[in-house]
Amino acid sequence: MTSPAPAVATTSPAPSVSVLDLAPVVPVVVLEDAADAVPLARALVAGGLPAIEVTLRTAAALDAIAAIAREVPTASVGAGTVISVANVAETVAAGAKFLVSPGWTDTLLAAMRASGVPFLPGVSSASEVVALLERGVTDMKFFPAEAAGGTAYLKALAAPLPQARFCPTGGISAASAPHYLALPNVGCVGGSWMLPSEAIATKDWARVERLAAEAATLRG
Repeated sequence: MTSPAPAVATTSPAPSVSVLDLAPVVPVVVLEDAADAVPLARALVAGGLPAIEVTLRTAAALDAIAAIAREVPTASVGAGTVISVANVAETVAAGAKFLVSPGWTDTLLAAMRASGVPFLPGVSSASEVVALLERGVTDMKFFPAEAAGGTAYLKALAAPLPQARFCPTGGISAASAPHYLALPNVGCVGGSWMLPSEAIATKDWARVERLAAEAATLRG
């Protein structure tokens, strides 16, 4: 007698709003000082990039998310580097409007779906994409984009898996972003080229706004 196929975890439907439709470019922000969060977010929004991913890579991240959610209502602030159920709970409580993870498990996926906010689970292989499609998820983060095959890999996925849509993140620059955005299965890209470290260190928010304005036009 053959063994039955393993059950696929089922959860509630994903939120109807997609992270991929918020903006063509999502700034990926790493902040050491939460005091920089509000002026940085205002500069990005003024430049035309309202969707802002604050990564959970620093101790300041939760305070930064809370400050942006509270003081910059025109921004859609999200949490990146979400890797645990606790991360989901604490970031949504802080005011995160979307969630992004570098990878996924069924446990993490269930928590993100239960949060009620849009989310992007991370993938870097066709098998991971198929596994998410089985679970009813069509919008994903492709990470690390350049290291995992870049535009050539995403082009190869488009034919057999046309229902999958991606936000490539990882190693993307102002020069390469338009090539990703031209692909039919790419909704947006994530990057930090509009956030040079020296501009953050010197609080040159005008420069950040200029770079954000340039990034906002990359899709054409």
